[in-house]
Amino acid sequence: MLATSQPAPGATVRARVPLRLGLAGGGTDLNPYSEAHGGAVLNVTINRFAYAFIEPSTDGRSHFIAPDLGIEEDFAADDVTFAGARLALHAGVARRMIAEHAGGRMAPFRLTSFVDAPPGSGLGSSSALVVALVEAFVARLAAPLGPYDIAHLAYEIERIDLGLAGGKQDQYAATFGGANFIEFLPGDRVIVNPLRVTPAMLNELETSMVVCFTGVSRASEKIIAEQQRNMALPDGAALENLHRLKRDAIEMKLALLRGEIAHMAEILNRSWRAKKATAAGVSTGAIDRLLDEAFAAGAIGGKVSGAGGGGFMMFIVPPARRMAVLRALRAAGGEAGGVHFTQGGAESWIA
Repeated sequence: MLATSQPAPGATVRARVPLRLGLAGGGTDLNPYSEAHGGAVLNVTINRFAYAFIEPSTDGRSHFIAPDLGIEEDFAADDVTFAGARLALHAGVARRMIAEHAGGRMAPFRLTSFVDAPPGSGLGSSSALVVALVEAFVARLAAPLGPYDIAHLAYEIERIDLGLAGGKQDQYAATFGGANFIEFLPGDRVIVNPLRVTPAMLNELETSMVVCFTGVSRASEKIIAEQQRNMALPDGAALENLHRLKRDAIEMKLALLRGEIAHMAEILNRSWRAKKATAAGVSTGAIDRLLDEAFAAGAIGGKVSGAGGGGFMMFIVPPARRMAVLRALRAAGGEAGGVHFTQGGAESWIA
């Protein structure tokens, strides 16, 4: 959004941004690969969201509240460093936005957030939360930031200010929403290409898609750090697999636009094999078992969404086999269900 006027001082601002499924190319948005070779990903946002609310404080102190994590903390009204905050994402966003768009001071506030997925879900939930927090402050402060500005600022806060490992795709997917082919070019340039997929194709893909939570919320930092180290190894194995992932993203985009769901499943499987070769821990025994059960029940494509090691998996399934796959995954201990795609990205409003 591009804010034009600041809400009344007593107003409550709410923001919501969608989470995403990474269909292809994940990992090529990481530096140093994207800076040296250019990365490309294909993702689509789904009907799970990250939320952030800003409202006036009534006790003269500023509060960070995350009810889904069971954390609430407060700070003195003149403390805009939020030193020692347990909710590091809230603190990082508040520091930047107050410093750059509120003249270094802001009336005491309550900043509340929650996400429709656990941390480490592989759905880009942490980055989506950062975007939601930024979006809420943009609306509260009437900051003159457009979608590219918001996504880049969220990336800087998460990756540079807070030093958290990861790539760039999640911030842009959450901000723009919908089905996007996103290019990450040298010189920190990003191009978001919205795909004009027909409603019939999106309906067919939704009907053919099953997602499953493995029951394990993974910490992606170790996997990502290993991938980044492996990119520079002289044998070039990890690098070649990343080249493969980028080619798969381009091919997946064409298959999606053409409505070739069976071919999308083939690419999904090929990308999963390449992804597993980029770092140890991308797959686990539990993930392999769920894949085996899904394929035995009729799935034709499957992989983990995100860095791997746990979180959510996605499967492409002939619609007639959908219920059989759901039953098989649930019997194997997964939390399986359908998914709906969304078109909108980051949005905010006055409560």
